[in-house]
Amino acid sequence: MLRRLTAEFIGTAWLVLGGCGSAVLAAAFPQLGIGFTGVSLAFGLTVLTMAYAIGHVSGCHLNPAVSVGLWAGGRFKASELAPYIVAQVLGAVAGAACLYVIASGKAGFDVRAGFASNGYGEHSPGGYGLAAALSCEIVMTFAFVFVIMGSTHGSAPRGFAPIAIGLGLTLIHLISIPVTNTSVNPARSTGPALFAGGWALGQLWLFWLAPLIGALLGGAVYRWIGGQEPRPVEVSGDMPAE
Repeated sequence: MLRRLTAEFIGTAWLVLGGCGSAVLAAAFPQLGIGFTGVSLAFGLTVLTMAYAIGHVSGCHLNPAVSVGLWAGGRFKASELAPYIVAQVLGAVAGAACLYVIASGKAGFDVRAGFASNGYGEHSPGGYGLAAALSCEIVMTFAFVFVIMGSTHGSAPRGFAPIAIGLGLTLIHLISIPVTNTSVNPARSTGPALFAGGWALGQLWLFWLAPLIGALLGGAVYRWIGGQEPRPVEVSGDMPAE
């Protein structure tokens, strides 16, 4: 278990550093900024790379909503939810801390400007309100967990799950960055919010509630339509789950 939790800690730190780091450091870089498309791809790449690196160790959840969704889908033990979620949140905070150290090395850096935090209303990149943000996060997390459940099903092509999951997360960001800056991951939202403070912490509740609702629905629905699995598999598709 310690090895699995360490893998989740490192993987989630990488997700926050890579994904949020691309938004904070590179999205609006003068002339050569990567924009929304680049940030979307960065988040997808963090999951894809870590899925191959630690999928056979911990399942590469990197996300409390994914852990809860896999539990709802019959793929994960309820007794392991709490330690996984703690490791993921701590990893997200560590990733945000690394990003803060790097970003604060530039004159004029202001963490209160947002620090890639998720928000709605005046803090939504596109000015979307509470209802839109709540709906978007529920639907996007539903889709993410649904893709994870399907691509790691015992009858799915083996070894390709990280690609499907990484591209799925990329697509989710392409759709929803303008709405909420895209969470679908309570840990990812918590790390930057702790540093940004203020409004980011005040709106953090939505980015726990909505992804967890979406994940529960995604896991339960796929469990219903997916049928009996030949055997459970890890996200890497290379080893049977313990």
